[in-house]
Amino acid sequence: MTEHPTNRLAVSVIVHDKAADTIATVHYGERSWTAPAWTIPGGKADSGEMIHHAAARELREETGLAVDPDDLTLVHTIQVEQGWDGQGGFMLFVFATTVWSGTLTNIEENKHLDVAWSPVTDLPRPMFPTSRTAIDAYLAGEPAFSTHAGHTTPRDENRVPLTLEQQ
Repeated sequence: MTEHPTNRLAVSVIVHDKAADTIATVHYGERSWTAPAWTIPGGKADSGEMIHHAAARELREETGLAVDPDDLTLVHTIQVEQGWDGQGGFMLFVFATTVWSGTLTNIEENKHLDVAWSPVTDLPRPMFPTSRTAIDAYLAGEPAFSTHAGHTTPRDENRVPLTLEQQ
């Protein structure tokens, strides 16, 4: 068995507007590690930060949507073998909420091409596989755990289209 150290924490949030049956999505722009792709709001937890507080902070920083950390429900956990930056694995904690305030806004225009309320029956593509896995688990109504091999090849060869779900 290969050992895969996981010493970093990441978070994301599924904001579900049940009345419209849409989910807040973020369109990442091109980076050294990815071509443009859709995801759900999220990011890294700061050292010592409680993960549900990190999730609420990242949601606000990326989208302008505010949520009380106590209104977040853990719906999925993903152990990622290798992160985007080649610095090892991380644990991704995915929360969901149906309660928020604010207007969905592209706060980080230097990182994101767009934000959108996407229909759960027609999510945008391509989408990061970890986001799609988490959304599917949430919609199935059961907490879940999964693993993802992540980025295991050199950055130049490991652009998102090689690993994204493309249907």
